[in-house]
Amino acid sequence: ESNVPIIMLTARGDESDKLVGLELGADDYLTKPFSPKELVARVRAVLRRTEMAQSSPGREIIRVAELTLALPRMRVTLDERLIDLTPTEFELLAALASQPGRIFTRAQLLDAVHGVAFESYERAIDAHIKNIRRKLEPNPRQPRYILTVYGVGYKFADA
Repeated sequence: ESNVPIIMLTARGDESDKLVGLELGADDYLTKPFSPKELVARVRAVLRRTEMAQSSPGREIIRVAELTLALPRMRVTLDERLIDLTPTEFELLAALASQPGRIFTRAQLLDAVHGVAFESYERAIDAHIKNIRRKLEPNPRQPRYILTVYGVGYKFADA
């Protein structure tokens, strides 16, 4: 088990390539040519998110039914079974679960996870949500935890 953030640097810039990379667990995806300053900013952002998740003050554990998020350890269990999430997946789940019932737009979720909303990456949120559902839900097509609010974004189910 590893919480090491992953940034993909690649020449493959098609939307489908980006989505596949993010679905496979990358926390960010940067295509060539890229600015070294942008790369440094993205590395700092992903490290900041990872560090904040590991040392976030306040509420350290979120419990919803049989789902438990241990924020400082970036650990998720479902029915006491450890669920392996990437750092980005964990941050998304924590953002949603910390405010059940609140509707988040994709841009708000990007901002919560990356610290800034990159418009071109809004659909990447969909790929991460799909992965989280696949790992958490007994039937990902009928989710119990992360619900789609059509035309708006996502919300975590009310407890």
